[in-house]
Amino acid sequence: MKNFLGKKQLMKHLWRGVALAVIIVIAARCGLWNTPEPELPAEFKRWSEDKANEWYAQQPWMSGCNFIPSNAINQLEMWQEETFSPELIDKELGWAEELGFNVMRVFLHSKAWEADKEGFKKRIDEYLTISMSHGIRTMFVIFDDCWNAEGAIGKQPEPKVGTHNSGWLKDPFISRRADKEQLFAELKPYVIDIMTTFKDDERVVMWDVYNEPNSDDSIPLLEKVFEWGREVNPSQPMTSSVWTFGIDKISSVQLKNSDVVSYHSYSGREVHSQWIKYFKMHNRPVVCTEYMARTIDNCTFQNVMPLMKEQNVVAINWGFVSGKTNTIYAWNTPIESGEEPEVWFHDILRQDKTPYSEDEIRVIKECNGK
Repeated sequence: MKNFLGKKQLMKHLWRGVALAVIIVIAARCGLWNTPEPELPAEFKRWSEDKANEWYAQQPWMSGCNFIPSNAINQLEMWQEETFSPELIDKELGWAEELGFNVMRVFLHSKAWEADKEGFKKRIDEYLTISMSHGIRTMFVIFDDCWNAEGAIGKQPEPKVGTHNSGWLKDPFISRRADKEQLFAELKPYVIDIMTTFKDDERVVMWDVYNEPNSDDSIPLLEKVFEWGREVNPSQPMTSSVWTFGIDKISSVQLKNSDVVSYHSYSGREVHSQWIKYFKMHNRPVVCTEYMARTIDNCTFQNVMPLMKEQNVVAINWGFVSGKTNTIYAWNTPIESGEEPEVWFHDILRQDKTPYSEDEIRVIKECNGK
């Protein structure tokens, strides 16, 4: 889920031959190779390699999507009482079940909790009940550095025509980040409450504590959310996905604190296989929490999903049912007319359940044993 650094050009050209060497060279230079355990009190330490691998050995192979119902433009519209849509969630997750998906990555938002703590948790519980009725467990995302800097509780904006993720919200909002002491005082109760409520819930399979932290200014919160999570000590593993080796300090913090190693890769089979080889060197389960962007380096289900199945890597693509997030459009290539792009960027189904590609459906079902 990207929105900066001129990604279309960056990913399309860099993630080819150069990336094969860059992944290994930069990782070694940054000290990300076999990163040592941080020196922390016992209750704050991440899982041992043995514990993480024993946990993973008990899981089926997992595949699924980053999920938001098609009628929601962002996290608030998904979770606020006025726009929470259990019937639509049930219908769309039923379609996911038919494809054999068994995990969904779902974004929360601290403002939804601050506005209605008990209602928010009740709706999360209802979502999880619906999801598990379809055999789908959930990986919740707590914080996020992507897209719009500010937002507000209440009615959300309409999508900008032909524009990718025009209404998605950072969490926390940028205006809250200047005073770190106050920010942490406000956010710690949120993290503690949500994780404590669902720490032993079998419907929750993992916690992704911070999506794509993108500057050194994000590191204190990244470290804090891991620390707060250790205080809760959930039965599920925690992680934060490495998404680029261009921000070395952030990647190092992520890898040193994650129970299972997770990453994003919008690259084709050749480069993606190098990412997997590198992350497997950490001797922990490997989880891909974002992939599949058809116009970048042949990053398609046909080209990449079988690789992850072969390597026993969790495969979670971006997008499911095309809707208000407009993620059929590429990151930095809006179509002002709103005309459907010839090649969809993300997403699998239209809102009438018609697939973008019948061949993709075949591959997905084959990988999922359907």
